[in-house]
Amino acid sequence: MELTTVWFVLIAVLWIGYLVLEGFDFGVGMLTAVLARDEKERRVLLNTIGPVWDGNEVWLIVAGGATFAAFPEWYATLFSGFYLPLFVILVALILRIVALEYRSKRPAMVWKRRCDVGILIGSVVPAVLWGVALANLVRGVPIDADKEFVGSVVDLLNPYALLGGLVTLSVFLVHGAVFVGLKTVGDIRERARVLALRVGVVAAVLATVFVVWTAGRDGDAVVWAAGAVAVACFAVGLAAASARREGWAFVGTALSIAAVVVMLFTALFPDVMVSSLDPAWSLTTTNAASTPYTLTIMTWVAAAFTPLVVGYQAWSYWVFRRRIGTHHIPDDVLAPTS
Repeated sequence: MELTTVWFVLIAVLWIGYLVLEGFDFGVGMLTAVLARDEKERRVLLNTIGPVWDGNEVWLIVAGGATFAAFPEWYATLFSGFYLPLFVILVALILRIVALEYRSKRPAMVWKRRCDVGILIGSVVPAVLWGVALANLVRGVPIDADKEFVGSVVDLLNPYALLGGLVTLSVFLVHGAVFVGLKTVGDIRERARVLALRVGVVAAVLATVFVVWTAGRDGDAVVWAAGAVAVACFAVGLAAASARREGWAFVGTALSIAAVVVMLFTALFPDVMVSSLDPAWSLTTTNAASTPYTLTIMTWVAAAFTPLVVGYQAWSYWVFRRRIGTHHIPDDVLAPTS
């Protein structure tokens, strides 16, 4: 296998890790506005992701860095063409980080409510725009013969991409609700399960339409298979949630997100950005890649450090594996949330 293909696969794996892990962070962030009934329950929700949310964001940083180093032409065209939505995502993520970190620094409830709004916005906006961005990569955007984006932000707001945004929004919400059910005890756990099932029906319909649309455009058997796996895993996850088997439910929604990413990257390959003007002008794993020497060095570095990063993150999840409830939250609302 050529190194360009290896790095395309590795970047896909990084996006799987990011969307699976950060996906439930976004879901929990959205649930703080609809699931929590009081300050203690809101604190329970935030504490479920408190020890891990910042580590989950590392996957995005590494994915961006790997794209820049392995496929600089892809990185340049992507960030110039998708500049506005990516900038909005960055601002939303910063807003969420600030809100999560500083929510407990002041006792005033007005301050906490403002931070809650920041958490909500910082969860909803990326959840929608990541789906829009990934869908546009597969659908194609205006790229000219010089491999430069020549469209506008309006070109990104097409029906297929907007459907992709709705899919990621709804699936992340279900993924987050399942995670809350896995990590909590008491009444909040049951309400999270009920919400996951109700939203899950809508998410399943949207995801099925998106999968059929994507596979129908591409026609590749592997794309169809990955899409079918995604829908099946999501259905299994909802069935497990209905049976109060939160662990299997979380596995189901996680595998569903992973399968969707596999479907999109398979539909994209060997391109990395499709030109809607002329297929010959598309960026590919060949014409957008760095030199073989650069890719070789990157491969050795990744082989050495990736197991360490994955091992550390797995250890952190193991340490904070126990369920929590409102009885674990002290009456002192100034206690830290992470």
